[in-house]
Amino acid sequence: MLLEAIGSVLLGLALSWAAVRLLADRLPERRAVFLTGPPAALFGAHVTHVALGPGHSLGTLVGALLIGAVTLSLLLRPTGRRLRGRAIPS
Repeated sequence: MLLEAIGSVLLGLALSWAAVRLLADRLPERRAVFLTGPPAALFGAHVTHVALGPGHSLGTLVGALLIGAVTLSLLLRPTGRRLRGRAIPS
């Protein structure tokens, strides 16, 4: 379990680094991304470990990667394009 936790935190850091490198213009500041990635992957590892049980280290790391990526995707802001149509009065 300890190796799964360390591996998931490292995966979260790698995901954060890749997101900042590839999508820097659509993400909040770097600090927020790097503070979100590792805990999200650690949470993903915990959820996957509970679902699969002990002895599935590779599956746990895959779950950590997927849940970490989904959580980081929630930080993405939309591009500058807006939908055409009537403006909503305020």
